[in-house]
Amino acid sequence: MNDHSDLDSELLIRQMVERWAVWRDAGDWERFATVWHPEGVMMATWFQGPFADFIRVTKEGWAKGVSILHFLGGSVVEVAGERAIAQTKMTISQRGMVEGADGPVLCDVVCTGRFYDFVEKHEGQWKLLHRQPIYEKDRIDPVDSSASLKLDAQALAAFPEGYRHLAYIQTRIGYTVKLDMPMLKGPVVEELYCRGARWLVGGPLER
Repeated sequence: MNDHSDLDSELLIRQMVERWAVWRDAGDWERFATVWHPEGVMMATWFQGPFADFIRVTKEGWAKGVSILHFLGGSVVEVAGERAIAQTKMTISQRGMVEGADGPVLCDVVCTGRFYDFVEKHEGQWKLLHRQPIYEKDRIDPVDSSASLKLDAQALAAFPEGYRHLAYIQTRIGYTVKLDMPMLKGPVVEELYCRGARWLVGGPLER
């Protein structure tokens, strides 16, 4: 059983994770910046780098009409002193245009996965040091259910299974997508778990 201090830490970390999603999706950039550790890094299909750059490019995307939203589910937090690993079930929802049988079609892609977070205390507060999403499965649906899609089958098949449709729609709006992100199974996600375990017991953070 966790002692009360660990339980308090778990609740505070979960609060931080929830603030990340609410403030990011609301465009509350000033408060969104407060959840991050000064050395915080965001890893995503379309962006990998320091959190300040992530905020900047996200704001630029907002200005261009890019629509990416998040919804959170349950979480598991492992606390070890002033370090923690948090895993939180989530969905990423992105809206955009893709090819249709009768011209461009507005679609929603929904990707289900987990946020795998390296969290560390900084100046007495739990902060997000490194976020690595795990992409488990996704799908694409036209906003108008009567519309017919006509996706490029060859391009779609070239993307990883866990985030195939998400990658497809992101490349269609000009993003370069990272093709070796962790998914539900496989050596990449297993190595992520190992990195997290090594860091949690005091090892260096392996970016």
